[in-house]
Amino acid sequence: MRSPLLVAITLVLALYSFPGAARAQTPDDDLHRQVLGAVRGYTNFTIFDDVSVAVSDRAVTLTGRVTMPFKRNDLGARVAKIDGVRHLVNDIQVLPVSIGDSRLRTKIAQAIYGNSTFWHYASMVNPPIHIVVEHSRVTLTGCVNGEIERTLAYALAQVDGVMSVTNELRLDKANK
Repeated sequence: MRSPLLVAITLVLALYSFPGAARAQTPDDDLHRQVLGAVRGYTNFTIFDDVSVAVSDRAVTLTGRVTMPFKRNDLGARVAKIDGVRHLVNDIQVLPVSIGDSRLRTKIAQAIYGNSTFWHYASMVNPPIHIVVEHSRVTLTGCVNGEIERTLAYALAQVDGVMSVTNELRLDKANK
């Protein structure tokens, strides 16, 4: 009969002997944090892009919309390199090129982040309110501190030329 100490030592030595085995067992929560970090740390990721991450049994699915095709490809490549990713599905859509949509993005960003209520967000490296514009239809995504900010952002997004605004802003759990 083996002693528990001998079994534990054998297990630890086996893990050190096969480092890939330890990496392959990255928990989904840890992997989710790593993938989010890779997306948010991508230097070309802006407030006009929106990417969501889902992880299940180390299979990662990226969804959302970005303004340029190279962003979709770059984000997929960044995530695929993360240790522990078993499978990657890159379902990020590329928004159609439109001068009108581009102008609306800028106008809405100025309206929201130019408002004193949102100045603290505007100074962040990754501001939390994302503005997705497609065919003059706006979707606000991300996270804000409270219902007042959520409602105000929605109202400020109603600039001339916008056909509709969908408010998908979530409330920060710490301030609910």
